[in-house]
Amino acid sequence: MILLGSTGSIGVNTLEVAKKFGMNVEILVAGKNIELLNKQIKEHSPSIVIVSDKEDIAKVSHHCVYAGEKAIVDVIKDSSSELVVNALVGFLGLRPTLAALAAGKRVALANKESLVACGAFIDTSKIQPIDSEHFGLWYLLQERAIKKMIITASGGAFRDWDLNKLQNATLADTQKHPNWSMGQKITIDSATMVNKMFELLEARWLFGEGEYDAIIETKSLIHALIDFKDGSTTAHFAHASMQLPIAYALNKKMDENILAHVDLLKVGSLEFREILPERYPVWQIKNDLLKNPARGVVINAANEAAIELFIAKKIGFMDISKNIIKAYEKFTALPKNVEDVFLIDKDVRSFILQNKG
Repeated sequence: MILLGSTGSIGVNTLEVAKKFGMNVEILVAGKNIELLNKQIKEHSPSIVIVSDKEDIAKVSHHCVYAGEKAIVDVIKDSSSELVVNALVGFLGLRPTLAALAAGKRVALANKESLVACGAFIDTSKIQPIDSEHFGLWYLLQERAIKKMIITASGGAFRDWDLNKLQNATLADTQKHPNWSMGQKITIDSATMVNKMFELLEARWLFGEGEYDAIIETKSLIHALIDFKDGSTTAHFAHASMQLPIAYALNKKMDENILAHVDLLKVGSLEFREILPERYPVWQIKNDLLKNPARGVVINAANEAAIELFIAKKIGFMDISKNIIKAYEKFTALPKNVEDVFLIDKDVRSFILQNKG
């Protein structure tokens, strides 16, 4: 297989599962964590390695190292591997997804932005989602009429904060996730609830038209629920580990134990909360976005640009959502093709960065 984003948490978990199944890793693609990458090279012996920056090539302990987005796309086209695991973060992951699908490969997708920005032009029949929420929905699907598909959210770093203090939240504050440790951007997205908006859009592209929603489940033990038209509801319980959805993406005949079961007696109780726009302002455009899912490219570009400004301390935390909503109201044209997606992405980023909130 080809693994994009090998040094992130999903990449590390993917390599653990690959080792368990004895799978060959043909290509590793990583960012700036060269120390961990070199350990992965030693253990998995890939044929080719790609890093993000040319300056890092000399630091990589491998005879065949390339750098940059074009190199990723080129090796995907030329590779003999049938599976691409895309765990890249951000819009950067879109071109590799498109290249993999064009080459007839199967894609195990953790890169949310591919479907959020370009879902209208992607054939999802070759995609296996490895987000816990989409895996949970897939796991629950039956031959029964569905009323609503629901995914869960942790609530992020500020789920219990005083609303009046949110405007003063710092970058360090956003990283204090109540349930687990993730990368910087996705933890910010969890705090704004943008991450869950993205996952609802992904679900819409993966499972088709229908009613979708999200709720907060504070212990992150339920990942998805389905309301059936007959009045019954099913829920997918599992400990929060990416290894289960990854295992199914790598081995569709999964019949071995990956996780310990959830012991409900030890859990004792669960708490559910509504996602409210007062705490998560971006939620006010959720319903309109799901009716117009091709506009996902706008919220993705605005979000990435606003996060860039927030990290640079040019805007406050609550201004991230304000910028997304402002861009969503301004850019209303739907992309007609993949080229439009990249053009709209560029225009939205320029708009946010030039206006600086």
